[in-house]
Amino acid sequence: MTKIFIDGSAGTTGLRIHERLAGRKDIELMLLSEELRKNADARQEMLNNADIAFLCLPDVAAIEAVGMVENKNTAIIDTSTAHRTNEQWVYGFPEISGNRDKIANSKRVANPGCHASGVVALIAPLVEKEILGCDTLLSAVSLTGYSGGGKKMIAEYEDEDRNVLLDAPRMYGIGQKHKHLPEILKVCDLSSAPVFMPIVAPYYSGMEVTIPLHIKEISGTAEDIKKVYREYYTSGLVRYADEADESGFVSAGAFANRDDMQITVCGNEERILLISRFDNLGKGASGSAIQNMNILLGIDETTGLNV
Repeated sequence: MTKIFIDGSAGTTGLRIHERLAGRKDIELMLLSEELRKNADARQEMLNNADIAFLCLPDVAAIEAVGMVENKNTAIIDTSTAHRTNEQWVYGFPEISGNRDKIANSKRVANPGCHASGVVALIAPLVEKEILGCDTLLSAVSLTGYSGGGKKMIAEYEDEDRNVLLDAPRMYGIGQKHKHLPEILKVCDLSSAPVFMPIVAPYYSGMEVTIPLHIKEISGTAEDIKKVYREYYTSGLVRYADEADESGFVSAGAFANRDDMQITVCGNEERILLISRFDNLGKGASGSAIQNMNILLGIDETTGLNV
Protein backbone atom coordinates (compact mmCIF):
# COMPACT_ATOMS: atom_id res chain seq x y z
CA MET A 1 0.00 0.00 0.00
CA THR A 2 1.29 3.46 -0.92
CA LYS A 3 2.47 5.48 2.08
CA ILE A 4 1.48 9.16 2.06
CA PHE A 5 2.72 11.89 4.40
CA ILE A 6 1.36 15.43 4.56
CA ASP A 7 3.92 17.84 6.01
CA GLY A 8 1.93 20.86 7.15
CA SER A 9 -1.40 19.10 7.57
CA ALA A 10 -2.77 21.81 9.87
CA GLY A 11 -3.00 24.44 7.11
CA THR A 12 -5.98 24.96 4.80
CA THR A 13 -4.54 22.97 1.87
CA GLY A 14 -3.07 20.26 4.10
CA LEU A 15 -6.35 19.79 5.96
CA ARG A 16 -8.29 19.52 2.72
CA ILE A 17 -5.85 16.96 1.28
CA HIS A 18 -6.09 14.95 4.52
CA GLU A 19 -9.90 15.01 4.42
CA ARG A 20 -9.93 13.79 0.85
CA LEU A 21 -7.42 11.00 1.39
CA ALA A 22 -8.70 9.77 4.75
CA GLY A 23 -11.29 7.50 3.16
CA ARG A 24 -9.06 6.07 0.41
CA LYS A 25 -8.46 2.32 0.67
CA ASP A 26 -5.47 2.28 -1.68
CA ILE A 27 -3.17 4.44 0.46
CA GLU A 28 -1.85 4.58 4.01
CA LEU A 29 -1.81 8.03 5.60
CA MET A 30 1.22 8.48 7.83
CA LEU A 31 0.31 10.75 10.74
CA LEU A 32 2.28 12.64 13.36
CA SER A 33 0.84 13.40 16.78
CA GLU A 34 0.16 17.05 17.57
CA GLU A 35 3.20 17.29 19.84
CA LEU A 36 5.50 15.95 17.09
CA ARG A 37 3.97 17.92 14.21
CA LYS A 38 6.80 20.50 14.29
CA ASN A 39 9.55 18.15 15.45
CA ALA A 40 12.25 18.16 12.76
CA ASP A 41 13.50 14.63 13.47
CA ALA A 42 9.99 13.16 13.42
CA ARG A 43 9.14 14.98 10.21
CA GLN A 44 12.36 13.85 8.54
CA GLU A 45 11.62 10.24 9.42
CA MET A 46 8.15 10.50 7.96
CA LEU A 47 9.38 12.23 4.80
CA ASN A 48 11.94 9.51 4.14
CA ASN A 49 9.54 6.66 4.86
CA ALA A 50 6.84 8.02 2.57
CA ASP A 51 6.30 6.98 -1.04
CA ILE A 52 4.74 10.38 -1.71
CA ALA A 53 4.98 13.45 0.54
CA PHE A 54 2.83 16.56 0.22
CA LEU A 55 4.47 19.78 1.40
CA CYS A 56 1.82 22.24 2.61
CA LEU A 57 4.25 24.71 4.11
CA PRO A 58 5.52 28.29 3.68
CA ASP A 59 8.24 28.60 1.04
CA VAL A 60 11.24 28.60 3.40
CA ALA A 61 9.92 25.60 5.34
CA ALA A 62 9.21 23.74 2.08
CA ILE A 63 12.81 24.24 0.93
CA GLU A 64 14.04 22.99 4.29
CA ALA A 65 11.77 19.95 4.07
CA VAL A 66 13.13 19.02 0.63
CA GLY A 67 16.62 19.16 2.13
CA MET A 68 15.55 16.58 4.72
CA VAL A 69 14.70 13.98 2.08
CA GLU A 70 17.49 11.48 1.57
CA ASN A 71 15.38 8.65 0.17
CA LYS A 72 15.65 8.89 -3.62
CA ASN A 73 12.38 6.97 -3.96
CA THR A 74 10.30 9.54 -2.07
CA ALA A 75 8.25 11.66 -4.47
CA ILE A 76 7.38 15.18 -3.34
CA ILE A 77 4.40 17.32 -4.31
CA ASP A 78 5.09 20.85 -3.09
CA THR A 79 2.05 23.13 -2.79
CA SER A 80 4.13 26.20 -1.91
CA THR A 81 5.54 28.79 -4.31
CA ALA A 82 9.12 27.68 -3.65
CA HIS A 83 9.79 25.38 -6.63
CA ARG A 84 7.32 26.42 -9.34
CA THR A 85 9.94 28.02 -11.55
CA ASN A 86 12.73 25.57 -10.65
CA GLU A 87 13.96 23.73 -13.76
CA GLN A 88 14.57 20.58 -11.70
CA TRP A 89 10.90 20.37 -10.78
CA VAL A 90 7.92 19.55 -13.00
CA TYR A 91 5.13 22.12 -13.00
CA GLY A 92 2.11 20.15 -11.84
CA PHE A 93 -0.51 21.24 -14.38
CA PRO A 94 -1.07 17.97 -16.30
CA GLU A 95 -3.26 19.50 -18.99
CA ILE A 96 -0.35 21.41 -20.56
CA SER A 97 1.15 19.54 -23.51
CA GLY A 98 3.67 16.92 -22.36
CA ASN A 99 3.28 17.64 -18.64
CA ARG A 100 1.31 14.51 -17.77
CA ASP A 101 4.16 12.21 -18.79
CA LYS A 102 6.70 14.44 -17.07
CA ILE A 103 4.72 14.29 -13.82
CA ALA A 104 4.32 10.52 -14.04
CA ASN A 105 8.08 10.10 -14.32
CA SER A 106 9.15 12.71 -11.78
CA LYS A 107 9.96 12.68 -8.06
CA ARG A 108 9.57 16.46 -7.73
CA VAL A 109 6.28 18.09 -8.64
CA ALA A 110 5.49 21.76 -7.96
CA ASN A 111 1.75 22.22 -7.54
CA PRO A 112 0.47 25.35 -9.35
CA GLY A 113 -0.86 28.45 -7.62
CA CYS A 114 -4.62 28.98 -7.67
CA HIS A 115 -4.67 32.27 -9.62
CA ALA A 116 -1.89 31.00 -11.87
CA SER A 117 -3.89 27.88 -12.76
CA GLY A 118 -6.69 29.98 -14.20
CA VAL A 119 -4.31 32.13 -16.25
CA VAL A 120 -2.16 29.21 -17.45
CA ALA A 121 -5.20 27.25 -18.62
CA LEU A 122 -6.30 30.18 -20.79
CA ILE A 123 -3.00 31.51 -22.10
CA ALA A 124 -0.52 28.60 -22.41
CA PRO A 125 -2.40 26.84 -25.26
CA LEU A 126 -2.82 30.09 -27.21
CA VAL A 127 0.89 30.92 -27.02
CA GLU A 128 1.79 27.33 -27.91
CA LYS A 129 -0.51 27.42 -30.96
CA GLU A 130 0.69 30.93 -31.89
CA ILE A 131 -2.70 32.59 -31.50
CA LEU A 132 -0.98 34.89 -29.01
CA GLY A 133 2.59 36.09 -29.29
CA CYS A 134 5.00 35.74 -26.39
CA ASP A 135 5.29 39.52 -26.29
CA THR A 136 1.54 40.19 -26.02
CA LEU A 137 0.76 42.63 -23.22
CA LEU A 138 -2.04 41.02 -21.19
CA SER A 139 -4.18 41.85 -18.20
CA ALA A 140 -6.07 39.47 -15.93
CA VAL A 141 -8.74 39.84 -13.27
CA SER A 142 -8.98 37.00 -10.76
CA LEU A 143 -11.89 36.85 -8.31
CA THR A 144 -11.54 34.45 -5.38
CA GLY A 145 -13.31 33.37 -2.23
CA TYR A 146 -11.68 34.23 1.08
CA SER A 147 -10.61 30.65 1.87
CA GLY A 148 -7.64 31.16 -0.43
CA GLY A 149 -6.13 33.46 2.18
CA GLY A 150 -5.66 30.65 4.71
CA LYS A 151 -6.71 30.28 8.32
CA LYS A 152 -6.09 33.89 9.34
CA MET A 153 -8.19 35.35 6.52
CA ILE A 154 -10.92 32.75 7.02
CA ALA A 155 -11.14 33.75 10.69
CA GLU A 156 -11.31 37.44 9.76
CA TYR A 157 -14.16 36.92 7.31
CA GLU A 158 -16.12 34.60 9.59
CA ASP A 159 -15.80 36.84 12.66
CA GLU A 160 -19.22 38.18 13.67
CA ASP A 161 -17.61 41.55 14.41
CA ARG A 162 -15.58 41.74 11.23
CA ASN A 163 -14.60 45.03 9.65
CA VAL A 164 -17.41 46.32 7.42
CA LEU A 165 -14.88 46.74 4.59
CA LEU A 166 -14.82 42.94 4.31
CA ASP A 167 -18.45 43.02 3.19
CA ALA A 168 -17.39 44.13 -0.29
CA PRO A 169 -14.85 42.73 -2.78
CA ARG A 170 -11.28 43.91 -2.08
CA MET A 171 -8.48 44.14 -4.63
CA TYR A 172 -5.00 43.22 -3.41
CA GLY A 173 -1.55 42.68 -4.89
CA ILE A 174 -1.82 46.29 -6.02
CA GLY A 175 1.97 46.67 -6.24
CA GLN A 176 1.96 44.24 -9.19
CA LYS A 177 4.29 41.83 -7.40
CA HIS A 178 1.92 38.94 -6.77
CA LYS A 179 3.72 35.69 -5.97
CA HIS A 180 2.02 33.82 -8.83
CA LEU A 181 3.35 36.10 -11.57
CA PRO A 182 6.76 34.35 -11.98
CA GLU A 183 5.15 30.99 -12.73
CA ILE A 184 2.67 32.60 -15.13
CA LEU A 185 5.56 34.19 -17.01
CA LYS A 186 7.55 30.97 -17.19
CA VAL A 187 4.81 28.44 -17.93
CA CYS A 188 3.05 30.62 -20.51
CA ASP A 189 6.38 31.62 -22.11
CA LEU A 190 5.54 35.33 -21.85
CA SER A 191 8.13 38.08 -22.07
CA SER A 192 6.11 40.48 -19.86
CA ALA A 193 3.95 39.76 -16.84
CA PRO A 194 0.23 40.56 -17.16
CA VAL A 195 -1.28 43.50 -15.36
CA PHE A 196 -2.76 41.33 -12.62
CA MET A 197 -5.82 42.25 -10.54
CA PRO A 198 -6.64 39.66 -7.84
CA ILE A 199 -9.82 40.36 -5.86
CA VAL A 200 -11.00 38.61 -2.70
CA ALA A 201 -14.74 38.65 -2.07
CA PRO A 202 -16.96 37.71 0.91
CA TYR A 203 -17.79 34.13 -0.09
CA TYR A 204 -15.93 30.98 0.96
CA SER A 205 -14.60 29.38 -2.21
CA GLY A 206 -14.69 29.56 -5.97
CA MET A 207 -12.49 31.37 -8.48
CA GLU A 208 -13.05 33.17 -11.76
CA VAL A 209 -10.18 34.39 -13.93
CA THR A 210 -10.94 36.74 -16.82
CA ILE A 211 -8.48 37.83 -19.51
CA PRO A 212 -9.73 40.49 -21.96
CA LEU A 213 -8.38 40.69 -25.51
CA HIS A 214 -8.88 43.01 -28.47
CA ILE A 215 -9.18 41.11 -31.72
CA LYS A 216 -6.15 42.97 -33.11
CA GLU A 217 -4.02 41.39 -30.35
CA ILE A 218 -4.49 37.85 -31.66
CA SER A 219 -3.61 35.93 -34.82
CA GLY A 220 -7.05 34.74 -35.76
CA THR A 221 -10.59 35.07 -34.44
CA ALA A 222 -12.61 34.09 -31.38
CA GLU A 223 -13.61 30.95 -33.26
CA ASP A 224 -9.94 30.05 -33.70
CA ILE A 225 -9.46 30.35 -29.93
CA LYS A 226 -12.47 28.13 -29.28
CA LYS A 227 -11.12 25.54 -31.72
CA VAL A 228 -7.75 25.51 -29.90
CA TYR A 229 -9.44 24.95 -26.54
CA ARG A 230 -11.73 22.20 -27.88
CA GLU A 231 -8.80 20.28 -29.34
CA TYR A 232 -6.36 21.00 -26.51
CA TYR A 233 -8.48 20.01 -23.53
CA THR A 234 -9.60 16.47 -24.30
CA SER A 235 -8.38 14.83 -21.08
CA GLY A 236 -7.74 15.79 -17.49
CA LEU A 237 -9.76 18.21 -15.38
CA VAL A 238 -9.97 21.23 -17.71
CA ARG A 239 -12.95 21.37 -20.03
CA TYR A 240 -14.08 23.87 -22.65
CA ALA A 241 -17.75 24.91 -22.74
CA ASP A 242 -19.41 26.87 -25.54
CA GLU A 243 -22.29 28.02 -23.34
CA ALA A 244 -21.12 28.75 -19.81
CA ASP A 245 -23.12 31.73 -18.58
CA GLU A 246 -26.10 31.78 -16.25
CA SER A 247 -28.64 33.96 -18.08
CA GLY A 248 -26.00 36.53 -18.98
CA PHE A 249 -24.07 36.24 -15.72
CA VAL A 250 -20.90 34.27 -15.00
CA SER A 251 -20.68 33.32 -11.33
CA ALA A 252 -17.34 32.82 -9.59
CA GLY A 253 -19.03 30.29 -7.32
CA ALA A 254 -20.26 27.94 -10.05
CA PHE A 255 -17.44 25.44 -9.47
CA ALA A 256 -17.15 25.71 -5.70
CA ASN A 257 -16.58 22.31 -4.05
CA ARG A 258 -15.45 20.80 -7.35
CA ASP A 259 -12.02 19.74 -8.60
CA ASP A 260 -12.37 20.44 -12.30
CA MET A 261 -12.13 23.66 -14.30
CA GLN A 262 -14.34 25.13 -16.98
CA ILE A 263 -13.04 27.56 -19.58
CA THR A 264 -15.08 29.53 -22.08
CA VAL A 265 -14.85 32.37 -24.59
CA CYS A 266 -17.27 35.32 -24.57
CA GLY A 267 -17.46 38.73 -26.21
CA ASN A 268 -18.01 39.91 -29.78
CA GLU A 269 -16.15 40.47 -33.05
CA GLU A 270 -13.99 43.23 -31.55
CA ARG A 271 -13.47 42.34 -27.88
CA ILE A 272 -13.01 38.88 -26.40
CA LEU A 273 -13.21 37.58 -22.83
CA LEU A 274 -11.35 34.40 -21.89
CA ILE A 275 -12.82 32.99 -18.67
CA SER A 276 -11.81 30.11 -16.41
CA ARG A 277 -13.86 28.99 -13.41
CA PHE A 278 -12.86 26.53 -10.70
CA ASP A 279 -12.53 26.17 -6.94
CA ASN A 280 -9.49 27.88 -5.43
CA LEU A 281 -9.31 24.95 -2.95
CA GLY A 282 -9.99 22.34 -5.65
CA LYS A 283 -8.25 22.57 -9.03
CA GLY A 284 -6.53 25.60 -7.51
CA ALA A 285 -4.96 23.67 -4.61
CA SER A 286 -5.79 20.31 -2.98
CA GLY A 287 -7.69 18.84 -5.92
CA SER A 288 -4.77 19.56 -8.22
CA ALA A 289 -2.33 18.05 -5.70
CA ILE A 290 -4.35 14.83 -5.50
CA GLN A 291 -4.64 14.73 -9.29
CA ASN A 292 -0.84 14.85 -9.44
CA MET A 293 -0.59 12.12 -6.79
CA ASN A 294 -2.92 9.90 -8.83
CA ILE A 295 -0.75 10.41 -11.91
CA LEU A 296 2.36 9.46 -9.92
CA LEU A 297 0.53 6.31 -8.80
CA GLY A 298 -0.42 5.44 -12.38
CA ILE A 299 -4.16 5.36 -11.67
CA ASP A 300 -7.14 7.29 -13.05
CA GLU A 301 -6.24 10.90 -12.26
CA THR A 302 -9.81 11.71 -11.20
CA THR A 303 -9.80 9.10 -8.41
CA GLY A 304 -11.21 10.59 -5.22
CA LEU A 305 -12.02 13.91 -6.90
CA ASN A 306 -15.33 15.68 -7.43
CA VAL A 307 -15.69 16.22 -11.17
